[in-house]
Amino acid sequence: MTITAVGRPADGTPLAAGLQDPVHDAQTCFRAIMDVMARPGDRRPVNTDGLTPPSPLTPVAAAIALTLFDYDTPIWLDRPLMTSEPVKAFLRFHTGAPIVSEPVDAAFALVADPEHLVPLASFNQGSAEYPDQSTTVILIGQEFDRAPKVKLEGPGIKDFTAFSSSPVPPVFWDQTISNSKQFPRGIDLIFAGKTDVAALPRSTRITLTEA
Repeated sequence: MTITAVGRPADGTPLAAGLQDPVHDAQTCFRAIMDVMARPGDRRPVNTDGLTPPSPLTPVAAAIALTLFDYDTPIWLDRPLMTSEPVKAFLRFHTGAPIVSEPVDAAFALVADPEHLVPLASFNQGSAEYPDQSTTVILIGQEFDRAPKVKLEGPGIKDFTAFSSSPVPPVFWDQTISNSKQFPRGIDLIFAGKTDVAALPRSTRITLTEA
């Protein structure tokens, strides 16, 4: 699908609008993302006024994408997103980000079906020299405090804190534990809820708790 100069897909379908105030809204969303990255387990609200992205992209996930993605950040989409031409048109038009076919090639990954998330090891883990080149994985449609909790420790956390998010695959937390053990390499995770955002940077130590 191609985009016309006036911001409408070539098939005539209206293209969903982006952020109402691109500069201010992106700055506010970026601060929320940086806050939760610095304070794992915390949550921050994300302003989604006027955002009605094509499904299965949610307003919060769209705000995060429009804040973080640009022409220099290759992105990977899971199957529900990759098979949606309106979603791809929306992301290409509003961010310019190239869409890649392999998870390992992505700077960011958007996942609309987290229960069937590919193994975290499939994404770019970064290198000892350039750990910051790893993939940041964004899980869409998350609900907090409705699943067994894990214990978080590490930078940005006083002593420890509890955290839960769902849906995720059954092996997800085991994979995140393995991910954190390879710090400074490893992926970062962003959880896009209905109205807010949370994050687990690769520096966070994770322990399974009793259900």
